[in-house]
Amino acid sequence: MSPRSENGVERVGMVGLGNMGGRIARRIAAADWSIAGFDLDPEAAEAAGVEPAASAAELGAGVDALFMSLPDSKVVEAVVLGDGGLLGAVREGTVVVDLSTAAPDSTVQIHAAFAERGVEYIDAGISGGAAAAEKGALTIMAGGSAEALDRVRPVIDSFAAKVFHMGGPGRGHVAKLLNNFLNGVSLAASAEAMVGAKLAGLDLRQFLEVVNSSSGVNFATLNRFPKIVEGDYLEGGLSSNLMAKDLRLYLELMQDLGATSFTGPPTLGTFDLANALGYGDQISNRVVDAIGDMADGTRVQADADARTGR
Repeated sequence: MSPRSENGVERVGMVGLGNMGGRIARRIAAADWSIAGFDLDPEAAEAAGVEPAASAAELGAGVDALFMSLPDSKVVEAVVLGDGGLLGAVREGTVVVDLSTAAPDSTVQIHAAFAERGVEYIDAGISGGAAAAEKGALTIMAGGSAEALDRVRPVIDSFAAKVFHMGGPGRGHVAKLLNNFLNGVSLAASAEAMVGAKLAGLDLRQFLEVVNSSSGVNFATLNRFPKIVEGDYLEGGLSSNLMAKDLRLYLELMQDLGATSFTGPPTLGTFDLANALGYGDQISNRVVDAIGDMADGTRVQADADARTGR
């Protein structure tokens, strides 16, 4: 039996069962919700431990709450607005929750399209990465109706530890882009500093202790580089290609807002470098190797030679 919520959510669906969607679907299933999923990869549903659906539209027509975890706005628009898409399939009263990192202007248009059909749409940016998804400890920043968010909150609680209602349509995805920009800046800057520390002959473990006790502390120095210096890049999280995509969306957002970004372009350039050097499909933490490649192949593993990586 599924744990039916007081607000009538019985059956749950997930469109997109990849790196994050698959992990989130597993958390929902583990909480004993009745959940089905759809992905272009026919083996993804089995890997996530959910019932497979033949199409996104078929899935959307049969659930009370539908979650999406897709790469970008173009894919979201195709899945929702395209021929045979979700817009014409989901039933009135359904709540659709978009966990993707997407362009806020596109998100607002989708909100309006669903509203005309009596469907609630929540743009719900997520933060915390693969590790937090595994633990059910993600952070959610949501835009849309507070009442609709409350309806699906029992499901969200299976994979998120903190949920923030940011306001109306698009506000969740705005918050997500701003957060991801800060994530990218701190990761790229920390990677650069770690390469410099390695080349200067500092003990990298000790240097991280100093930074994490000083004003330079950030998420990357606290949670990423202590692992990276030991050779663990924490594979499975946000790829360098997707980081660059998110930074481009951030720059578009700032332009739309009439603001100039001074640190966004060089941060994007750093991840574009990583992508050009072949790290695009790997975790964005590999940006430190891309920066190291430009310094005679420097690697920041604590026991590696600075310039040979061995």
